[in-house]
Amino acid sequence: MAVVNKTQSKPVIPPTAAVTGSSSSSTNALSDFSTSLQSTIDSYFKTLTPRLKLIDIFLAFLVVVALIQFVFVILVGNFPFNAFLGGFISTVGQFVLTVSLRLQTHSVKKEEREFEITPERALGDYVFASLILHFIIYHFIN
Repeated sequence: MAVVNKTQSKPVIPPTAAVTGSSSSSTNALSDFSTSLQSTIDSYFKTLTPRLKLIDIFLAFLVVVALIQFVFVILVGNFPFNAFLGGFISTVGQFVLTVSLRLQTHSVKKEEREFEITPERALGDYVFASLILHFIIYHFIN
């Protein structure tokens, strides 16, 4: 909003409302964001182990499967609703369990950990929890 001076009929624009550098600041912000995103991606791939890459690919697969199920229900309908719920809950539950596995197997400094979990134990817990999850889903669909 412009301030009107009593002696002049022209509105006086305050210096803070000037628009002279807005396009250059948005370009700077965009280039800063692009640079930080590229640096994050480069760091991610530099420190990624093959085990974590496999887990991340499986997580992406689970997201795609959940999206396909959701789009299918929207487009076609949800006649066997318990089958949709079983499949969707199974996908989301498996995603959560896999994220837990990724967090347990990700190598972090030993000083930062509260307790030590070996990768073999983490995998055993993951398999056991997955079996329980799918057993419950199987009985839900019944």
